[in-house]
Amino acid sequence: SADTLRPNHNTPADTAHLTLINDSLLKVNQKTLNLKSRFSPDPKRALWLSLVFPGAGQIYNRKYWKLPIIYGGFLGCTYALMWNQQMYRDYSQAYLDIMDDDPNTNSYLDMLPPRFDITGREEQFKKIFKRKKDFYRRNRDLSAFCFIGVYLLSVIDAYVDAQLSEFDITPDLSMRLEPAVIQNKSIGTSGSNNSYGVGCSFKF
Repeated sequence: SADTLRPNHNTPADTAHLTLINDSLLKVNQKTLNLKSRFSPDPKRALWLSLVFPGAGQIYNRKYWKLPIIYGGFLGCTYALMWNQQMYRDYSQAYLDIMDDDPNTNSYLDMLPPRFDITGREEQFKKIFKRKKDFYRRNRDLSAFCFIGVYLLSVIDAYVDAQLSEFDITPDLSMRLEPAVIQNKSIGTSGSNNSYGVGCSFKF
């Protein structure tokens, strides 16, 4: 009959069942959103990007805060390299001029205070200019190695960062300390001695 087919609006709904369905749908939607929003970089791609262009691996890994550190290191090494190279050239030329017997080649006077007379102390200043030349050459080479080191560190950082992006750190990682009883059975005796201490357990 028509009354049989008509829905009965007076029948109470199963609120517990509806709540369970809503919670399940909410969890499914939350998992779907997490899968879509979570970014998992490819370590090989991050490696090659960093090799081709320094800092590109950090951009690919979305670690933009590391860019000022990397490029600051490059700028610092570049400035040190250029400054030490210029000082090495100046002292090298001054050393060559003070070593020859030509009075017209006196660029070494530019490295001294104005109206500073070195008459009678030429041998002493020859050693000083040689030490300065070797000092700035060593610093120049060290600056070049530091520049290469910053480049390699940026590559390694991009690769390791991409690898660790999939490292699972769950909230269950913990360490627990609790009292422990250790039974020590002596050979040839029927009894046993108990030792008391502290046990350490790790939860994964």
